[in-house]
Amino acid sequence: MAFEDWITKDVKNVLLVEPNFPIPNKSRNHANFLPIGLLKIAAYLRNKSINIKLVRHDKENLKQTTLFPKKNQEFKPDLICVTSIFTYWSKYVKNTVSYYKSLYKNIPVIVGGIYASLMPEHCKNYTKCDDVILGPIYEAEKLYPAYDLVDVDYQIVHTSRGCVRQCKFCGTYIIEPEWKCKKSIKKEIKKKKIIFYDNNLLANPYIKNILNELIELKQNHEISYVESQSGFDGRILRKHPEIAKMLKKAGFKNPKIAWDYNLKQAPKIKEQIDLLISGGFKAKEISIFMIYNYDLDYNEMEKKRVQCAKWGVQITDCRYRPLDQTFDEYSPYKTKGQTNKDYYIHPNWTDKEIRKFRRNIRRHNICMRHEVDYHSSILERKKIPQELAQKYREMDYNEVKQYLPDAWTPVKSHDLNEKDYFKISDTLTHIKKPEKTQKNQTLLNHDYCPPKQNIIQINYLTTYNKTNSQIVENKNKKDNIDECIKYIINTKQKNEIEIPYRINAK
Repeated sequence: MAFEDWITKDVKNVLLVEPNFPIPNKSRNHANFLPIGLLKIAAYLRNKSINIKLVRHDKENLKQTTLFPKKNQEFKPDLICVTSIFTYWSKYVKNTVSYYKSLYKNIPVIVGGIYASLMPEHCKNYTKCDDVILGPIYEAEKLYPAYDLVDVDYQIVHTSRGCVRQCKFCGTYIIEPEWKCKKSIKKEIKKKKIIFYDNNLLANPYIKNILNELIELKQNHEISYVESQSGFDGRILRKHPEIAKMLKKAGFKNPKIAWDYNLKQAPKIKEQIDLLISGGFKAKEISIFMIYNYDLDYNEMEKKRVQCAKWGVQITDCRYRPLDQTFDEYSPYKTKGQTNKDYYIHPNWTDKEIRKFRRNIRRHNICMRHEVDYHSSILERKKIPQELAQKYREMDYNEVKQYLPDAWTPVKSHDLNEKDYFKISDTLTHIKKPEKTQKNQTLLNHDYCPPKQNIIQINYLTTYNKTNSQIVENKNKKDNIDECIKYIINTKQKNEIEIPYRINAK
C-alpha cells in the first residue's frame, strides 16, 4: 500500500517514531541524523487535521526493555510510522517495531526510510511490520517540515531528488529513481542556516538561478550559513568554473568534493581544489570524500591521504558497507580487534588497517585545520605544562620526534609495522628527556611518565608549584622507591603537581 492509503478517515492520531539508533546524544540534532522524513510526514498529517506525536529515543533506553515511560500510553495512536536509515542498523528498527506491537495491540505499524526502501522484503520479514513504504512521499515533500517538533536552528532543503549518477556504492538511484529538480527555492527559506540534502546539488540544471537567489538572501541578511551535506560534483565544477565563486558568494561553508578512485585521478582532484580556492575558499576549509574498506587497499588509500596533506585539505572518510549489509557492530574501543562476524571487512582490508586508517584520518584533519606539521596526543590533551608544550610546538617534526614518541606527520605514509601510540599511557611511558644544547637550552628540564605504575623507572622527580610557578628538581636514587612514593604523596598534600620523568641511565 502507498502511504496515503493508510491515512483513512478513521485515523485521528499518528505516532511518528525514530528508532534508538546508536547516535551520540550530542549528534541527535545534527543535520546528518535529523529525521527529516518524519518531520515532513508530520506537516502532511497536520494539514489533514490529524494529531501527531514524535518520539525520539534516548540513549539510556538502548536495551529496549524500558524504552518509554508509561506516559507514552496516554497517546492512543491509530497508526504508528517508524523511520529507518542505514540497512546495517536494521536491528534497531526491528526492536522498535516489536516494542510498539506489544505496547499497542492491533495497531498497524509501518516502516519507511532508507533501509525499508533498499531491502523491503527483508524489512517486512525481519521486523514483522505491517507494511513497508518505498521511497519519498512526494505529497509530503511539497510541505515545510514540522521543525517545531525538534530543537534545531537550521533548515533542510532539497533542490532535487534522485541523482544523475549511478555509483555502485550508493543506493540513491534505487530509492529515488526519478530525477526531479526545482527551479527556485527562495520562497522555502525561513531560517538563516541552510543545509542542502541534494544527492548532487550542482547537477540541478537551474543551479545558477538557485545560487543567485541565495546570494540575494545573504546580501539582505536573510541567511547567514549554507552547507551541502553531499559533495560537489567535480565534473560539473570543472565544466562551469564560475560556480566556485558563486558558492562562496552565496555563503557556502566547508565545501566537499569526492575522490573515489586511485592516484591517477589526482590531477583532476587538484584542479577542482584550485577552482574552489580561486573562488575564495581556503584549502583547510575544503574536504575530500574518500571511501575506505573498499576496492583500494590501505597502502593506496594512504598515498591518497598523503597527497591531500600536501594540498592542505581535510578528508571526510566513509567506511564502506554493502547496500545489503544488515549488521554493523564495529567499535573503536575494541582494540584487540574484530572480525567479519562483527562488521563488514572488505577482502582488500583487515581490521587492523581499518582502525589505523581511521586514526590517521583524525590526526590528518587536526593538522590541516590548525595548519601544523605534526600531531601529538600529549600536546592535544595538554598533558605537559604550557611552557614546555610551546617549546615543542616551535620544533619541526624531525626534531620533535626525538622527544615526543607519538608525534605523527600527515605528509608521509604510515605502515602497519609502525609503532602507533593511541593511548596517553603508552606515550607518556616512552617520552625521552631532551638534551641541553645551545638551541634548546631553554627547554624545561623534564620529561614524563605515569608516576606510580612506572615509578621503578624514575631516577629524577620534578615538581611544579602552582602557587609560585617554580620548577623544583628533587633527586631521588633509582633504588629508593619508598622515598620516591612518599615524596609524591607529600607533594599532593602541598598543592603541587608531581611531574616524574625517565632519563637514560649512564
